[in-house]
Amino acid sequence: MKMQPIYVGIALAIAATACFGVFDTTTKYVVTHGTSLTLALWVRYTFQSLTTTAVILPQQGLAIFRTRALHLQILRGLLLVSISLFSMYTLTFMPVGEFTAIMMMAPLLITLFAVLVLKESVSLVRWLLLAGGFAGTLLIIRPGAGDFQWMVALPLSLVVANAWFQVITSRLARLDAPATTHLYTGLVGAVVASILLPFTWQASPHWTTWLLLIFMGLCSSGGHFLLILAYGRAAAAAITPYLYGQILFAMAGGWLVFDPAPDQWALAGMALVGLCGATTAWVVTRENRVMGAASPKG
Repeated sequence: MKMQPIYVGIALAIAATACFGVFDTTTKYVVTHGTSLTLALWVRYTFQSLTTTAVILPQQGLAIFRTRALHLQILRGLLLVSISLFSMYTLTFMPVGEFTAIMMMAPLLITLFAVLVLKESVSLVRWLLLAGGFAGTLLIIRPGAGDFQWMVALPLSLVVANAWFQVITSRLARLDAPATTHLYTGLVGAVVASILLPFTWQASPHWTTWLLLIFMGLCSSGGHFLLILAYGRAAAAAITPYLYGQILFAMAGGWLVFDPAPDQWALAGMALVGLCGATTAWVVTRENRVMGAASPKG
């Protein structure tokens, strides 16, 4: 029996979250064992740009570089490479699962952006879900606790940057093909990382570290390719709730490799962020469907 495209898309999205969870875990291992952050960044983006070009260019030719918003493509790439660099730094002192859960607050924060920037009207339910997600992050970082360090608040600033990244991505989705956006993001990241690399160059890592760095590139590129395939088979609204599965993969990977298991408060916070995020995706889909049904047909 042939699977429906929507179920194939969901399966691909879950596989993508597994890739991202493994990527975060491997990144933490590499950067906490003395590897330069910029070297890890350079391998990640150079690998992505080379593999994307090798796969897409023979199929679509130079037309893949055609974009209707070059400035947004460059801005998206710069934003993502900045997020990647500071995410790697944050992972040096924060467990993978908790870090991923906080980063997954970005889609919830778009609710706030919709009001402040886009002047949209947001329902009470979405405000409550945003508050619930923020409460989840407070349970994870627990300011005021004995072991709290203010450096763990760094992911919160990354959440804001990630939310802007999501807004720009949504805008580009209506202008350019997903493969074009993916290609430009990798190229911008590779150029920026190549400029930074000579200033932080260290002695050549051991060959096992190079293998891990290449594995990081494979996980990142593979995850993004799987997401592109997923969005080609199912609507974003159907896929988004399942992206929160990345929290589980990151938590499992971090626990298996080196991190102690999250305590009960961190687990509760991670569950709350995931629940509020997935529910927000469902609520937004339902609201859009109702608005579409109510709009006059031309």
